Amino acid sequence: MCVLSMERAGRRYGSPPRQVVALDDVSLTVQAGEMIAVMGPSGSGKSTLLLLAGGLTRPTSGRVVLSGSDLGTLGEADLSLVLRRRVGFVFQNASLLAALTAAENVSLPLELDGMRPRSAMAAARALLSSLGLDDVANRLPAQMSGGQQQRVAVARAVIGGRSLLLADEPTGALDSLSGESVMQLLRAQSDNGCAVVVVTHNIRHAAWADRILCLRDGRLIDEVHPPAGPESLLSRERV
Repeated sequence: MCVLSMERAGRRYGSPPRQVVALDDVSLTVQAGEMIAVMGPSGSGKSTLLLLAGGLTRPTSGRVVLSGSDLGTLGEADLSLVLRRRVGFVFQNASLLAALTAAENVSLPLELDGMRPRSAMAAARALLSSLGLDDVANRLPAQMSGGQQQRVAVARAVIGGRSLLLADEPTGALDSLSGESVMQLLRAQSDNGCAVVVVTHNIRHAAWADRILCLRDGRLIDEVHPPAGPESLLSRERV
């Protein structure tokens, strides 16, 4: 099932002659259970692609369709509802609420959707347990490592059955071991049926994906299908 479709999508800022083309004529699809990595130099349009995919900015050309809904045609109220229920975001900074425990951070989206606090908390604890995060459920963010914070952020992003997970440099501030644990968790969410799009500069982390999309100057220039596992891709890069 196609979760995300971008059809000749573009995003421009300003007007000629000072117009900036952030993304230009990009077409792609992401299926349920598929993980896509997006790579490219700084300024190539990676973050803009995620913003369009997540409905946080609208295309100036083309279309972005999420589970059958054309995000560019929705009113603000309908767009907010679609995004809150279908899309989860993970950024380089985990952005957990400092005054809430891990379980409270994860339960918050369910409460915002109208679930009773006790039920939301039970669902949050069950998810944390399934992800091997029982030991941090009652900790505040300041009591967790960076890797633990980021894994809790992933849990918060997917709770409630969201169909699309967008991650912008989720391992950028982590050491290599913590980064690998976060990528394993993203891969697991994909294997469980979530569509995952992750922006990364790290070729080892990109190798967890089913496909790697390469951007340059706002355009999609290449697509790579990595062999099985990060080690295989690294070996190929050394040849």
